[in-house]
Amino acid sequence: MKPLILTCVLTLSVLSAMAQTPANPASSTDADVSTLDGIMKAVYDVISGDAGVKRDWDRFRTLFHKDARLIPTGKNQQTGVYGGNALSPEDYIKRVEPVFAAQGFHERELARHVDQYGNIAQVFSTYHAFRKKDDKEPFLRGINSFQLMYDGKRWWVLTIYWQAETPDNPIPTQYLK
Repeated sequence: MKPLILTCVLTLSVLSAMAQTPANPASSTDADVSTLDGIMKAVYDVISGDAGVKRDWDRFRTLFHKDARLIPTGKNQQTGVYGGNALSPEDYIKRVEPVFAAQGFHERELARHVDQYGNIAQVFSTYHAFRKKDDKEPFLRGINSFQLMYDGKRWWVLTIYWQAETPDNPIPTQYLK
């Protein structure tokens, strides 16, 4: 009888922990997190701005799960090996704030491919980036791979994993539609 009670208690503890909404210090607006479209738009919106324009980092933080990671990837120019560097949202903010202060950065979604099962979604979001809001030609393109979770109340970004387009690695046409 005791093993059955212990198993029930452990199972309930695990289910309870899994059901808890991750704590975040500030609140998001419903428009930002109630739909997949909303959270995608919010991410692009909050990181975009002209040089010297302060980003709303509090809003940015509310989009991410407490264990979220942002992972830029690319080819090491010296070794030729591809790699990634996992950052917390706070690490990302520290890394890009000086760059955004000196240079504008407007990232816009070109195309999106979504795979969703239950409360999880994988989104391949093709982007292009501009220095100024009214620039016509992007200085950069690539693909952001978003992993998102719906907790029953709202969407959370768990991971953004991205790679910029290069001459030897162009974006496939299937991800430009």
